[in-house]
Amino acid sequence: MKNIAILGSTGSIGTQTLDIVRERGDIRVWALTAGKNVDLLEKQIREFHPKLAAVWQEKEAQKLRLMVRDLDVKVVSGMEGLIEAAVIPESDILVTAVVGMIGLRPTVAAIRAKKSIALANKETLVTAGHIIMPLAEEFRVQILPVDSEHSAIFQSLNGEAGNKISKILLTASGGPFRGRTKEQLAGMKVEDALKHPNWSMGRKITIDSATMINKGLEVMEARWLFGTDLNQIQVVIQPQSVIHSMVEYEDGSIIAQLGTPDMRLPIQYALYYPQRRPLSGRRLDFFSLGSITFEKPDLETFEGLKLAYEAASRGGNMPAILNAANERAVAKFLDYKINFMEITQIINDCMLHCAYKEQPDLDEILETEQAVYEWIESRW
Repeated sequence: MKNIAILGSTGSIGTQTLDIVRERGDIRVWALTAGKNVDLLEKQIREFHPKLAAVWQEKEAQKLRLMVRDLDVKVVSGMEGLIEAAVIPESDILVTAVVGMIGLRPTVAAIRAKKSIALANKETLVTAGHIIMPLAEEFRVQILPVDSEHSAIFQSLNGEAGNKISKILLTASGGPFRGRTKEQLAGMKVEDALKHPNWSMGRKITIDSATMINKGLEVMEARWLFGTDLNQIQVVIQPQSVIHSMVEYEDGSIIAQLGTPDMRLPIQYALYYPQRRPLSGRRLDFFSLGSITFEKPDLETFEGLKLAYEAASRGGNMPAILNAANERAVAKFLDYKINFMEITQIINDCMLHCAYKEQPDLDEILETEQAVYEWIESRW
């Protein structure tokens, strides 16, 4: 029996994790958390019977307590509530499926409580990899990647201990705007950006895919997860989303992980690692597929990826500046307050003007986030 807690159970990764729980029947859910979707959270509580549930606002927590007053579940709120869920004694694995830097403190707490981390919250390593990875090593905690690309790299590294990596080939679909020019991108609307050709994801990450910021964040995450230099990570456009990523070794051999674009596969792999389990769904059919193609990313049109490489190269709190600027810019775009091209413009402005710190601690990373938000609101 697997015992888990889920941060962000009402989002895309969280709901797909619960799909696996529902299908497998040998996973016990001890804690669920959500931002403000208490209606869906109530349904999840009634189906999976967690011991603890957390929401961000106390007002929503009060509402949820009334909704589930007939059940034996404790309802908490705020950062303290998230941390309580992250360290609940009965769980062995924490699935971090929240979006944003809100996942930092609960992840740190879970590592200190010696929970394995099924990591879907990429901001954790993007902004604080220099803190998280040494901490995980100190407490001998496994960080198991849930992103399809990082799971593919992780799987391609299995059985290769001691063999030197030459390069990580991080694949990208290219998003809904692959092949477009800057002039064409200027007119793209929210509805256009949300039409991803291959993957079913949350709204924020789908926009990140459209700007290719998401791939830049994954580059930074991969750097920490796999202990490689930045120049060893190469982004390759693979439009069919069949090859999820590859590893090239020093002898020139390349090992890849392939499959259909289904996020349940990397989620389940993280939950059951090192064992594999049956998974329902469509299988990859090479005869129907016909061909797999590759392209070089266009860094001039999709400046988000270029900016991410620059932030990763500078290090310090620059990745946190980029991440926070992107979060606020994407929120403004989704609210129809800015146009598509202004997302990367805001990010670039923040990287130029927000205060740089070379070796930030956790508090300074979170202070950076707030400073970026304030800078954006004062100018946009």
